[in-house]
Amino acid sequence: MNTAEDKKALRRQLRQMRSEMPAEQRLGLSERIADRLISEEAYKNCETVLCFVSTAIEVETKKIIDTAFADGKRVAVPRCIFGTHEMEFAFIESLSELVSGAYGILEPPLHNELTLGGENSICIVPGLSFDEMGYRLGFGGGYYDRFLSEYKGISCGVCYGSFVVGRLPCEECDVTVDKIITEERTIDLSGKQNARV
Repeated sequence: MNTAEDKKALRRQLRQMRSEMPAEQRLGLSERIADRLISEEAYKNCETVLCFVSTAIEVETKKIIDTAFADGKRVAVPRCIFGTHEMEFAFIESLSELVSGAYGILEPPLHNELTLGGENSICIVPGLSFDEMGYRLGFGGGYYDRFLSEYKGISCGVCYGSFVVGRLPCEECDVTVDKIITEERTIDLSGKQNARV
């Protein structure tokens, strides 16, 4: 198999593993991840939080978003741009604003103000799996790789610890994150050279 086929097979396996996680376990781990993330200096010092709205098999992000609102930070969530493999982030003032968008995922309304995040922001990045180099395996659309390739802030992948591996299959277009946060540890990659060897 080539790299793309390897990733497709691994993606299918990981989705199955995620779907088999008991809801209570997923929520418990998600809360620990959220607690660890909001204790990070990158979070404390930022003005804007770019955060995905979690689906059933992802790390739950409601606590992160609610905490950011409570801390007086601006919050933006992603919206897929129809007919492309690109996404944009738009500010919200409440989770109640969200509407069903592409793939049935909750998104900000079309009229909300857009943001690129900027240097004084963090972007919370989902993934089925991350590796110790900061590479991620997402759902296959390439949305985050395209966005992160131009992003100027700090990118923080959130992932259950059992889904962090030594190496993932990687392609030229894949973009690494600056940090990976699990329920047990923070992997800081911001000062490392994330080149494959």
